[in-house]
Amino acid sequence: MVRVKSRYLLCEVNVSNRSSLLHLDDRAVAAAVKAAVARTHGDYGAALCSIRFCVKYLNAHTGIVLLRFPKKFYRLLWSALPFITGIETRGQKIPCFLNCLHVGGTIRTCQKFLIQYNKQQLHQMLPKCKNKEEKNEVRRAILSCSLTGEKMGLKGEESEEEWGDT
Repeated sequence: MVRVKSRYLLCEVNVSNRSSLLHLDDRAVAAAVKAAVARTHGDYGAALCSIRFCVKYLNAHTGIVLLRFPKKFYRLLWSALPFITGIETRGQKIPCFLNCLHVGGTIRTCQKFLIQYNKQQLHQMLPKCKNKEEKNEVRRAILSCSLTGEKMGLKGEESEEEWGDT
């Protein structure tokens, strides 16, 4: 039996109003990505996007999205991401853009990158804190970043790989 190889794109959804992130769902993100691929690469891109493409993880609070795509065609998806200007969900269009943070071969490598990325963000927040209580809270958040945190299961074939809450 041959293992089918995939690439995982870890993206960040950037919006002007952070409260609109809570309206996002994985179907809306997948539809926006498929539409962008179809617009930029035509019927060929739309056909390739229908093969094994899915949104593996979406955190509506932080705006982090994990996209899975076949290894051969991941550059096609990657090149279409800048053309996403909005995501339509629940009857409203949310103006946003996707920023690709990392391209990985497994969910685990994307998770490790995300932990390091979050640590860097927290270290940048530390000098901006105004009092000791805020600094202590940020320091606790930095120390709590680990792979052994709470786990939540994934849908699909990768049920043995779990995505930790970061």
